[in-house]
Amino acid sequence: MSNRPRYQQIKGYILDGIKQGTYTSGSKIPAEVELAKQFDVSRMTVNKAIRDLVQENLLVRYPGMGTFVTDAKAESPLVDIRNIAEEVVQRGHRYSCSVIKLQEAVADEVIAMQMGVPVGTPLYRSVIVHRENDLPIQLENRFVIARLLPDYLNQDFTAGTPHEYLSKMYPVSNVEHIVEAILPDQSAQQLLDIDANTPCLLVNRRTWSDDRLVSFACLTYPGTRYKLRSFASPGV
Repeated sequence: MSNRPRYQQIKGYILDGIKQGTYTSGSKIPAEVELAKQFDVSRMTVNKAIRDLVQENLLVRYPGMGTFVTDAKAESPLVDIRNIAEEVVQRGHRYSCSVIKLQEAVADEVIAMQMGVPVGTPLYRSVIVHRENDLPIQLENRFVIARLLPDYLNQDFTAGTPHEYLSKMYPVSNVEHIVEAILPDQSAQQLLDIDANTPCLLVNRRTWSDDRLVSFACLTYPGTRYKLRSFASPGV
């Protein structure tokens, strides 16, 4: 044990706590400063251990709240994430989209926590409005890790959705959804052609391929135009 890197020791300590039931599903693990003091290491070392466990979908970090053990149910590979373009076509309607942004980005503190990477990590970002019969039904704000998808910015997402591209590059093994009711901000109002009082569903989706966290997407749906259903098979 003493010959292992310190961050690996901390990672093993947390894993043992999960396996033994010390840290149960949904419970909060000790803060980084506490673990750093316990193991007599820097917070950077602790942060490395926690980032690895976030990448492996064993922990999730919420800004201002702490780090928690993930719910095993959220890891089921049977969760359905369908291609929105296919959904629209299967309803006999016309699908279209507009690519608002397709650009390089870097992980700020919030995105870094969601993706389990250091602040400043190179990312690619796409912002797309998906439409059904010309009516906006989803605003997709997606981040992917640049080194895993070096050709992401070269894709024509009007011809094929990010869902299709990511499914080909990294078949999904695990998915996490966090859904909340919101009112749209000014940008969402303009892009979805709704007013400030239109209730919306915000779906924060993280997807893994094997042990690699590949994508984090924030999906905004106007509540008056779309509904979600939780059945079927995996995708991105």
